[in-house]
Amino acid sequence: MSVSLEAGPRPLVMGVVNVTPDSFSDGGRWFDPADAIAHGEQLVAQGAQILDIGGESTRPGAERPSEEEEARRVVPVVRGLAPTGVTLSVDTMRASIAEAALEAGAHIINDVSAGLADAEMGPLAAATGVPYIAMHWRGHSADMQSRAVYGDVVAEVRTELEARLEELFAVGVRREQVILDPGYGFAKLAEHNWRLLAHLDDLVATGYPVLVGTSRKTFLGRLGRPDGAEPVPPAERDAATAATSMYAAQHGAWAVRVHDVAGTCAAFDVLDAIRAAG
Repeated sequence: MSVSLEAGPRPLVMGVVNVTPDSFSDGGRWFDPADAIAHGEQLVAQGAQILDIGGESTRPGAERPSEEEEARRVVPVVRGLAPTGVTLSVDTMRASIAEAALEAGAHIINDVSAGLADAEMGPLAAATGVPYIAMHWRGHSADMQSRAVYGDVVAEVRTELEARLEELFAVGVRREQVILDPGYGFAKLAEHNWRLLAHLDDLVATGYPVLVGTSRKTFLGRLGRPDGAEPVPPAERDAATAATSMYAAQHGAWAVRVHDVAGTCAAFDVLDAIRAAG
């Protein structure tokens, strides 16, 4: 694997490959494995340095697929994209899926539950030694928003992530494997997401690489909308996503997870040009 876990002058761009029929952002557009592989190849051509392949929708209210169905969705796409040479991340909460994806050519485990959903995930990460993305999580999608209750969201997210890391270290995961994700949109209301962004420095200060995944999230879709109005559709949230990605780039993020790779790379090119001119 060629990807570095050191934060560079601009974040790495992780392109999203959803192999689900019920994704909040693309509605199953890439559900067919051949379509998902072609989409991944397109994202690489647009500048993605990592592809994040997932077969379970984690939108609020989503029901989980069976283990067999998740494997059917994910593994062929990983295998099909492995020859591109791009770094591949498997977005799963199941150790069996992560293991199968690693065998098919994946390089990173992206576990939105940080090991809470499957007790075997930590030992798998420890045994394989691959980079492991641990996200702040309070429960499955079906009811996670009922847990969006915080006194100080920044302090609580950091404390809960640190508690998860202690558990992971106890089963053999090494510090140098870990990437943190504050979990924007997961058991978070809009005000929680904005505050976590405003205090991104606090998480970066832990010394771990930090992944920022705000792409097309609902809190961005509510910007400029009257109270009670429907948010703008997910596909119309890319400009707002690019703004959060630029903010992440200026505050030490290791990578940004996005649907619009071309737009994100263009935004980072602008930032590079401004910095070079200084």
